[in-house]
Amino acid sequence: MTSSDIDKSQIRYARLAGFMYLFVDVAYGLGLFITSRFQVPGNFAETANRIMGSELLYRIGLSSLLIGGLCTVFLAMGLYGAVKPIDNNLALLALIFRLVEATLFGVLSLLSFTALKLLVDADYMHAFDANQLSVLVNLRSVATSAGFNIAAIFFGIGSILFFYLFFKSTYIPKLLSGLGLFGSVLVPIVCFGSLVSPQHAKMLVLGWIPVGLAEILVGLWLLIKGINVGHISGGSNK
Repeated sequence: MTSSDIDKSQIRYARLAGFMYLFVDVAYGLGLFITSRFQVPGNFAETANRIMGSELLYRIGLSSLLIGGLCTVFLAMGLYGAVKPIDNNLALLALIFRLVEATLFGVLSLLSFTALKLLVDADYMHAFDANQLSVLVNLRSVATSAGFNIAAIFFGIGSILFFYLFFKSTYIPKLLSGLGLFGSVLVPIVCFGSLVSPQHAKMLVLGWIPVGLAEILVGLWLLIKGINVGHISGGSNK
């Protein structure tokens, strides 16, 4: 394969990553927006009534979250293909972290659809009394919250590595890769903070803003402008 072919392959991978950055953010954002509208904290009966009143919409929300997790695999593949000439070992490590993230979010989707079955299936409703169902659903909520933070830690580490490789190169503007690197470093801090001090979780959510903004801006840049593969700063490790 010639150098020109490699450059073209990198650019294609970069555009794939740019599209997937935007698509995954939209899928997760839509899924969280829909599902959050059904949740009434501390009120199992009202939450169940809302879901049963519009089960299809709730399933669409859960499916959107699942699609976001699935498409993370394509995002990770695109990022890996774009930056592996910078340092193949780090790029591979970043890919692994993002694949573990996608796997964990897939498990969370399984838990969510299982909990939905408990809420809307008449057989389950009669097998447990209201208090037992409430405990089961609350346990699912706790598991989902912890699972999200753990999955997001893997996301954060993978994102740190990918943005570090972008920052090390001249592929995209340093301002964008620097913002992505800064935002990615905040994610594990926020997630560990939420695990250690869950009562402050709502306040810590603000720590997601920088990486969210970076992903949108970098996604647009990669999709529209592509990457500058003319020079590589810092050498490569193949």
